[in-house]
Amino acid sequence: MGKTKVFIVDDSAIVREILTDRLSKHPQIEVVGSAMDPYVARDKLEKIDVDVITLDIEMPRMDGLTFLRQLMKHYPKPVIIVSSLAKESSPAAMEALELGAVDVVPKPGGPFSVEEVVDLLIDRILAAKEADMTKLQAHSQKIRAAPGVKVQKSYLTSLKTTNQLIAVGASTGGTIALEEIFRDWQPDFPPTLAVIHMPERFTATFASRLNDLCQVTVKEAENGERILPGTIYFAPGNYHMLLRTQGTERTLKITNGPKVCNQRPAVDVLFNSVADQVGRNCLGILLTGMGKDGAQGLLKIKNAGGHTIAQDEATSIVWGMPKEAIDLGATDKVLPLWGITEYVKRKLSGK
Repeated sequence: MGKTKVFIVDDSAIVREILTDRLSKHPQIEVVGSAMDPYVARDKLEKIDVDVITLDIEMPRMDGLTFLRQLMKHYPKPVIIVSSLAKESSPAAMEALELGAVDVVPKPGGPFSVEEVVDLLIDRILAAKEADMTKLQAHSQKIRAAPGVKVQKSYLTSLKTTNQLIAVGASTGGTIALEEIFRDWQPDFPPTLAVIHMPERFTATFASRLNDLCQVTVKEAENGERILPGTIYFAPGNYHMLLRTQGTERTLKITNGPKVCNQRPAVDVLFNSVADQVGRNCLGILLTGMGKDGAQGLLKIKNAGGHTIAQDEATSIVWGMPKEAIDLGATDKVLPLWGITEYVKRKLSGK
């Protein structure tokens, strides 16, 4: 297999220099060019072959989102947003994912800080090369065509307590996949715990966006909080999330322990804890993503008597994590993305 050809778009000469130098040292990556703004990038991209593009959001002459729209229309390639961790950058990064970017990697601070995230960016670049752009564009168009207004939440007058729990994991392509299934999540569903491989601060923005679109409450999880039906809890970026049970009360533990499968938060950490704490009352779902995270945990849920679902290849933007789970024999059902929520409804109702 040939090297992954990367093109860098960033207005900072320092960032372009650091990324070119560090990425080029990786044996599986070749930096084939860079540009200080989208106009220069457009001219260069017409003349070279590229596998993955890294793109800043804030640039002179044309911002990254405008350029991304043009790329997805005329030159669809896997794009990774390399964006500031500033609070105002998070909504723009979420919009980029909706437009078809495959991932977001944060810049912690000034231009020299990009050195801190090179290893993470390398992982994301190698994963992005595997993204199916046809599926990504189709899912992206479907999400953007859906109503963007805030949903009037029609909660049941009294949510029933339940021993059941849903656990969901996703990575590359996961923002679009999670939005599609969670839009139809029902207020009488049991608590849902979710992990997506996303940087710190961005998970809060993503959860807030979903909260505006979903019939249920969606929030970033807090350490020690009690979980409730009709609510989706997202593990905060850069922190693992575990379930803790004391008597009849279930709470969340948020911890910054070691990375698992090179991820924090890790799907396996969540799945392992719910298998231990909930067992046969757990429904585990593993969605699109690169790598193996979640496969072993899904198997543990199944072995504990829970029910397990993996997204199918036909609808996965990257069929890595679900495939690993299927190969392990960890799945009871393999379903297309559009069929998962309806199946969950039937399963919870005992049909």
